[in-house]
Parts: sequence; C-alpha cells; structure tokens
Amino acid sequence: MEAILLLKAAIMGIVEGLTEFLPISSTGHLILAGALLGFSDDKAKVFDIAIQTGAIFAVILVYWQKISATLRELPHGRQAQRFVLNVLIGFVPAVVLGLLLAQLITQHLFRPQVVAAAFVAGAFIILWAERRPQSAARVHSVDDMSPADALKVGLVQCLAMVPGTSRSGATIIGGMLLGLSRKAATEFSFFLAIPTLIGAGAYSVYKDRALLSAADLPLFAVGLVFSFVSAWFCVRWLLHYIAHNSFVPFAWYRMAFGLIVLLTWWGGWVQWSV
Repeated sequence: MEAILLLKAAIMGIVEGLTEFLPISSTGHLILAGALLGFSDDKAKVFDIAIQTGAIFAVILVYWQKISATLRELPHGRQAQRFVLNVLIGFVPAVVLGLLLAQLITQHLFRPQVVAAAFVAGAFIILWAERRPQSAARVHSVDDMSPADALKVGLVQCLAMVPGTSRSGATIIGGMLLGLSRKAATEFSFFLAIPTLIGAGAYSVYKDRALLSAADLPLFAVGLVFSFVSAWFCVRWLLHYIAHNSFVPFAWYRMAFGLIVLLTWWGGWVQWSV
C-alpha cells in the first residue's frame, strides 16, 4: 500500500479523533478534509465511519475505572444496573430511527445548505443553553440520571442524523437544556457514544463489505490508531476544559465553519453530497 495513502488515513484519523467529541460535527470536518486530500470515494466513506471505533476506545480507556467497576457490580449492584440500563435506553432511539431514516436523510438532507444551516443553528442553541445558569441543573452526575432523562437525551441524539448537527453537540447541549449539568451531560454523551458509534461502524463495514478487502487492513488500522490517540488527548482536554469554561467558543467556531461549508460549495472546491 502506498505511503501517501497511509498518510491520508493518519490525517483523517486525527481529524476524526479531534472532532468526534467536541460539539462541532466530525462529519463536516471529515468531508472537508477528505475532499482536500482526495480521499472521498465510497470506500473512504466506510473508512470515515469505521474509524470512529478508534475514538471510542479512547473513551473506554479514559473511563476504564468506571466501566470496569460497573461491569463488576452489574450482577448485584442497583446503581450499576441503572447506569447500564440508562445507556441502553439512550441508545435505542438512534438504532430505530437510524435504520428507518438513514437512506432518506442521505438522499435529501446531505446538501451544503442543510449542513451550513445545521452548523449555524447549533451555534445559536449553544449560546442559548450557555445563558442558562448552571444552578438550574437538577442532575449533577450520570449516576443520578433517571431512565426518562436517558430516553430524552437519546431522542435528542437522533438530531445528529441531520448532517452538520454533531452527535456530541446534540447530546451535551440537549442534556444541559433537559436539566443535566455540563459535566453530567458531557460524560453521558461519552458513554452513549460507546454503543452508538461501535454499532454504526460495525453496521457500515458489514453493509459495504463488498467494497473492502484484506489489502485495506493497513489503511483502516492506521486510521483507527490515529483516531484513538487524538481522541484520547481530546477527551482528557475537554474534561479539564468544561470544569472552568463554557461551550461558547465552539458556537462561534460553528458559525465560521458553516460559512466555510457555503464558500467551498459555492467555489466548487468541495462536493458536499453523498
């Protein structure tokens, strides 16, 4: 396999890892990066989804103590059982709506105007959410969430099916608007990502397996590794960041990136469609 192709895989992995858990839409950034690198064919689209698994391994590593303790206590611990149940409840809406609407969304919503509008709308929602006092939060830990809280966040996560919305942005900001603290919303977003993104990656690889061969293993391995490493740094940084800062800078970034989407489409530099 050519070294230049592996280098592209590494760059795409870094982009995925750095954007997956920030409220800025990894999909939009991967499309732009792929177009600039000439890495945007059908196999590359499978690659973009598959390497999300590397980012998820970073979350598992960062929260390994919490995850391992939950698994040990699961057979008899009520708190562990409630936590796992909440993650599963939050995961179900994405599975159901994803299977029902994925093709429809791909055909009709993946347009530059929609992507740009989602970036800008998300920016205003972030600004609105951050104007609310943190004292209004009623849930300060993921262990204190109810099944109803989990279901509501899971439903909000489905908004990320609209390209440009951002899965992490929808779950974090949505969770805050539903009464979770910034920390609780961020952490539940991380945990909810584990089944959601692993499931999406496995389904994509299986569905498009005819496009792949054993020769693609080095390409995917490089993408997974770089996605994992960059996501590990990003998750640790984000946890430190939210302890002292708001998401307002990400709102302004989203507005700027929405403009970039329109400019690159208008100039014909990027084909914002699938």
